[in-house]
Formats: sequence, C-alpha cells, structure tokens
Amino acid sequence: MAAIQGVRHLETIRLLPHEAREQRLQIILDSVSDGIVAIDADGRITSLNPIGERMLRVTRAEALEQPIASFLGSDLPILRCLADGRPYNNIKLDITGPRGRICHLTSGRCLRDPAGTVVGVVATMKDIAELRQMVYTLAQPEAITFSDLIGNTPAFNRVVAMGRMVALGDSTVLLRGESGTGKELFARALHTESPRRQKAFIPVNCAALPEELLESELFGYVGGAFTGARKGGKAGLFAAAEGGTIFLDEIAEASPAIQAKLLRVLQEGKIRRVGSNSEEPVNVRVIVATHRDLETMVRQGLFREDLYYRLNVVPIFLPPLRERREDIPLLARHFLDKLARHLNRAVPELTPAALNKLTAYSWPGNIRELVNVLERAVNLVNGPQILPEHIWLYNWEGPLLSRNPQPELKTLAAIVRAVEANAVQEALKRHGSARKAARALGLSHTALLGKIKKLGLKWPA
Repeated sequence: MAAIQGVRHLETIRLLPHEAREQRLQIILDSVSDGIVAIDADGRITSLNPIGERMLRVTRAEALEQPIASFLGSDLPILRCLADGRPYNNIKLDITGPRGRICHLTSGRCLRDPAGTVVGVVATMKDIAELRQMVYTLAQPEAITFSDLIGNTPAFNRVVAMGRMVALGDSTVLLRGESGTGKELFARALHTESPRRQKAFIPVNCAALPEELLESELFGYVGGAFTGARKGGKAGLFAAAEGGTIFLDEIAEASPAIQAKLLRVLQEGKIRRVGSNSEEPVNVRVIVATHRDLETMVRQGLFREDLYYRLNVVPIFLPPLRERREDIPLLARHFLDKLARHLNRAVPELTPAALNKLTAYSWPGNIRELVNVLERAVNLVNGPQILPEHIWLYNWEGPLLSRNPQPELKTLAAIVRAVEANAVQEALKRHGSARKAARALGLSHTALLGKIKKLGLKWPA
C-alpha cells in the first residue's frame, strides 16, 4: 500500500470500528452481575456472559450457535417471546435435567430489525438465592447481639457466656425455658455472632401452622403437588435460609410426620419438597426452642426419641425472671425508655415503692409479662412518676393486684374513659386554655370541648 501513488502515511490499527464496538459491548456484558443470554431468529444462542454460563451450567464455547432448546428444553419463556413478540418479566424458570437443577428468575425483550421484524431475544437471569439474600438484607430487623441482652445476674451471665462460645460453631442448639424468657432473641444473638451472620435468619413457630401447611412452608413443594399449589412450585423456608440459620420455635408441637422430616434434614442435610421424588442438599444451621418437658414427651411417645437426641446436641436453659430478680430494675428502665418513645410520652420514673412491687412478683409470664405490665403503667400514669397503683399485676386467681384498687374500673370501656379523663384534665391544667390543650392532645378545639362535656369534667381552678 505504501507503494501506491498518493499514499503518504500508513497507520496500523488493532481493531476495526465494528470490532471495537463489539468488544466494548462484550466487556459490559461480562461485567454485569446478572446472567445474560441472547438468541437469534432460529433460537440459537448468539451471546452468553460468564454469569449466564454459570447459571445455565454450560460454557460459552459449548453454547454459541447451538439451539437453546438443546440445553433447557423447548418450553421456555425466551422461545415463547421469540414466537409471539411479547416481552416478559420475572418468570421463574426451574428445570431439573442432565446438567442438574437450573433455577432462576428471567426477563426477556425482543430484538427487532429496522422493519420491526423480530430477529432475536435477549434475556436476563437473576439467581434466586441471591435475590432471597437481597430481600433479607433489606427487610431484616436490627441485628441482636449478646451485648444487647439485658442482665447482670450470675445465672444470666453464665448463659450468655455459653451462647457466645456455641455461636462460633455449627452444632444444633436446643433452647429450653419457660414462655416469655426471650428464646427467639437469644437465637438471633446466636446467629448474629456466628460465621453465618451475613446470611438469612428465618424464624418459624411450629405451633402457629397446621401440619399440612407447616410441611409445605418448611420444605417447599413442586408444581401440582396439591390443589391450589403454584404452577412452578415453591421453595420452602429451609431453602430460604440457605447458608444461614433457621429457628424452629415450639418444636414440641411439631407432628410425627414433621418430626420425621426434620430428622432427615439433621442426619443427611437434605430436604424433599412436597410432591417431589428427589432430595436437595441444604446448608442450614438449626436452632430449636421449647418450653415443654421433652424428656417426659419422649417417655410418653409424643416426641421421637431419635429426633430428641439429634436436637439435644447443645442444650441451653434460659433462666426465668424470678431467678434473676436483680435484673428487673435494669430491664424495667430499658423497656420504659422504649415504650415511652413508642407511645410518644415522656419517660416516667419508677418510684422505689413501684420497683419493690415489681421485684416482689413471681412473673409467671417472665419478660413478656413484664413488658405488658410496664406498657399498661405508661398508659395509666399522669405525672412524671410510676407509682405502685399504676402497677397492675395478675395473681392467677382472678383480680388484678393493686395497692389502691378501684372497683369502679371493671370494664375496658371504663378504664379507657378514666385514662382519657385524666389526660384531658392534666392537659387543661398544664396549658390553661382549651385551645392550647386541644393542640397538645392532637384534637380540634371543638372535639376537646365535646370530650369535656361527655366526660363531665370541670375546668381546673
């Protein structure tokens, strides 16, 4: 070319313009986090990025120019899109074949020439396990650690120290304790301080669901497994907890059938979805909890003995509140602060007499009951202090215990009326005018005047 007359300068270029554009496009495709596959008008694969290779379990060299149906079958959203020209969004593809199980969420768009003719389809593929992790990351509650658990008694400190050691391992944990002792919070702390902390924590109450529903929720089901089942089936909670922790509360309430399936999971690390003939491996740490006497249930034939020994690897007994009375002041102040913020009230102070009343009580409902009693007190108190008469305790023989009982407050409506009257009277006294009091209570001036008349209140002197 240099010998041609008129050619003054030659420059070597590495790529032609169209080659450079194709290379830049391929770099972009290779860098995205979703799988991408494109087919031509004949259904042959024309493009596949590395994530797509992993998700379809095929290499680019094997796949290019080959019919996509030869890898995934003919009943595919991408082929339907090619035939009818209609795009699709977030369709679950779940195929089990010679290359193993291929499961992802796919969306597709047609490729058209300048005349509008469909000449191919490009589809994205999202890994379902990664989507679950994303949803969990966005929706998970605030992480609970052992440092967040309130208490300083020897019994409590021993349990926390044991929990911190056990959290580092991967063994099954059996939490024992009365209702209301905080077993789920303890389980969350075990998960948060474990190597699985970045994965999901899935709590399940075995007593809250009937047997048939619990089985499908825990282990999932395949399409057509039963009347009303989704066409594509459903992954269960064990699959949702992949890599993380599943917490089975009230495990003693599980039926014999569920117990047998749980035993299989613990022994083999595999689950079988309802209606399926194959098993799937799962990598999940199991934490269970109960307030029941499992040993007696085993002797009575109500709980499988082999499952009991599988669950009882690391038993942890959470002490009831009556065995850690010294922690009640700490717990009370902590919950009062939270409750006051939630109810948009000033944080009231516990008087020594009210605190003595709390510490003298046996707390059959444990921490859950303590929270309820304190919330009731925050609603009843008018001033800056919680007095003994604001602490209403149940004696489990009938009436509420109050140092200054008020027989006239027998119904919920009467209690609400008394609280409302106290709040209105206090606002009037504090602000000096009905208009300012109404603004403080979040009412209109007319509404407050109506309440004063309805409640039979007198203007404060």
